[in-house]
Amino acid sequence: MTLGRLVGAWLPVAILFAVAPPIGYRWDQAIAQNAVVWSFNRWEIGWRVAEAAVVTLFAALWFDSLGAGGWWLLFFLVGLLVAFPRRLVMWQYVEPRRRRGLLAHASLDVARYVGAGALLAWRLG
Repeated sequence: MTLGRLVGAWLPVAILFAVAPPIGYRWDQAIAQNAVVWSFNRWEIGWRVAEAAVVTLFAALWFDSLGAGGWWLLFFLVGLLVAFPRRLVMWQYVEPRRRRGLLAHASLDVARYVGAGALLAWRLG
């Protein structure tokens, strides 16, 4: 796989990760207030772009060695591994009304990974 092809695959995923994930959950607000917060700080976006690079390299390994079949299941499972462990720890410490927010944000993270998998299947597959 050429470096140009990797960069071409990484760029749309980096844009997706930089735009979609800054959905955060404010734990210091009252429950009735808006819990979805868009945060666009450079440090967080930098880490999301680095995360996109790791996912792109992972996808390159998948598509170059094992083929394109089952990419959606692979990225769904990776999304579950990324999204849920941290939130399951928080789950036990929050009120029941905030648990729905945790589940919603974890689901958005899983959807972000499946979306990234779709972009990478299109670019690398």
